[in-house]
Amino acid sequence: MPIVDILRKNVELYGNDDALIELNYEAEDKKAWSELELVEPAQKFGYRSVMTWKQFDDTANRFANYLLSIGIGKDDKVAILLMNCMEWLPAYFGILKTGAWAVPLNYRIPADEIQYSLEKSEASVLLFGESCIERVESIRDNLPGIREYLYTGSNKPAFAKDFTSSILDFDTTDPMIPLSDDDFAAIYFSSGTTGFPKAILHKHQSLMCACQTEQKHHGQTKEDIFLCIPPLYHTGAKMHWFGSFLVGGKAVLLRGSKAEWILRAASEEKCTIVWLTVPWTQDVLCLLEDDNFDKTPYDFSHWRMLHIGAQPVPPSLVARWLKIFPNHQYDTNYGLSESIGPGCVHLGVENTHKVGAIGVPGYGWEVKIVDENGEKVKQGDVGELCVKGPGVMTCYYHDEEATKAALKDGWLYTGDVAMMDPDGFIYLVDRKKDVIIMGGENIYPVQIESFIMKHPAVKSVGVIGQFHPRLGEIPAAIIELKEGFTCTEEEMNEFCQGLPRFKRPKKIIFAPVPHNPTGKIEKPKLRAMYGGNRLVAFQNEIQSE
Repeated sequence: MPIVDILRKNVELYGNDDALIELNYEAEDKKAWSELELVEPAQKFGYRSVMTWKQFDDTANRFANYLLSIGIGKDDKVAILLMNCMEWLPAYFGILKTGAWAVPLNYRIPADEIQYSLEKSEASVLLFGESCIERVESIRDNLPGIREYLYTGSNKPAFAKDFTSSILDFDTTDPMIPLSDDDFAAIYFSSGTTGFPKAILHKHQSLMCACQTEQKHHGQTKEDIFLCIPPLYHTGAKMHWFGSFLVGGKAVLLRGSKAEWILRAASEEKCTIVWLTVPWTQDVLCLLEDDNFDKTPYDFSHWRMLHIGAQPVPPSLVARWLKIFPNHQYDTNYGLSESIGPGCVHLGVENTHKVGAIGVPGYGWEVKIVDENGEKVKQGDVGELCVKGPGVMTCYYHDEEATKAALKDGWLYTGDVAMMDPDGFIYLVDRKKDVIIMGGENIYPVQIESFIMKHPAVKSVGVIGQFHPRLGEIPAAIIELKEGFTCTEEEMNEFCQGLPRFKRPKKIIFAPVPHNPTGKIEKPKLRAMYGGNRLVAFQNEIQSE
């Protein structure tokens, strides 16, 4: 069934129950926060907002009817460029209720990537927020395809319509546009190694797969309360929430990721399931292990499960966690946007002894590891990880060549290099693709390399992921200077201020950059010299425990 049917079921069964709670501790004492208004949602007081399932559905229906009134319907595309907020999920489902495709965008990307993504997805409407005003305004003249700009937040720009006031007078009646599993639902943008990310097209079937897989893995019930911290544009956040959505469970949206906020939210809201990245887990542990931190006001008795994703998890991190929370269930999930996010491979709550592995095939999924000819490798040998299941993408939108390379006989070739141990558990060894994952955020080396190459002293540059104990890896730039030129680390860091903060190299190394006979940079050599080997790091940790 289409995923919007779950929302309809939740309204029928749990209409007056809380669906979403939004927390903004940073604005706790700021009057401006309490003065903000949503579409009849609910009680907003101080730092906390509440929305019931009926209010969630009413907002989605209003937005759907608004979109239909301006001619948006089946197979049109509506983009969402927002930080996490109470409007995000109702807007997403309002889009889906029209039969249009939702296009979530990373609110941190620069203006040229926003333009690329809107053009690639053929979006007709853009819903955006305050953090993106300047970037959106700078590219408006280049976006003839956008016929409506909707804005949520304070300081509305003159060229946009206010989301709340625009939809407030529209009917809360569900438009009931006929939809099926085979209808297209969303375009998600994923990592790319040769420029901008690819547009990944998914059907309602994929979204339903995410709901069912997540719930099967982690056993969510109506009584569970899920703490959601990662950005909702990312499949790693929303698809974990889908497990709670499937059963009508409550979710808490936390703005910000400070360790003390995470602990406060988990305690005050009586959260039972928390999803963290490796860096956030490190931060929380450091706080809990600090003798000066007063734990007295906190109540974690309801917290039953931690799961970590977005990057490989050091075994020592989980050991430290279970020392503090010995009764917690723990899981880690592997996935990619092409497989509708996490869950195609997962460790399993019963397999904590195998931390370091990404796990076994997820519910409803098949896995194989193949050589360069597409043949299965022997157990223990290294090859490319391939997955198959109902959550595999339809295609890379308008990119037939990339689609053919990734999809073969129903199998998704992930580009990740893996091995399977004698017990059937899969370990990531390296990435065939060059994407760097820093704290769960994908970073594309070619974009950093292209920028650094603009420096007059640079002859060649290769950007790799360098192992980092907290962030998983950080972007390291190995830079070869032109003969007769000089440049210091401080000068290069200053030059890189022109990059978005999260794309700036965290390590600058001046050294020769090796190239193969065809002129391509030999990234494997650079990683061997400067990057460290993730599998070796994990194996060393396991052996030391």
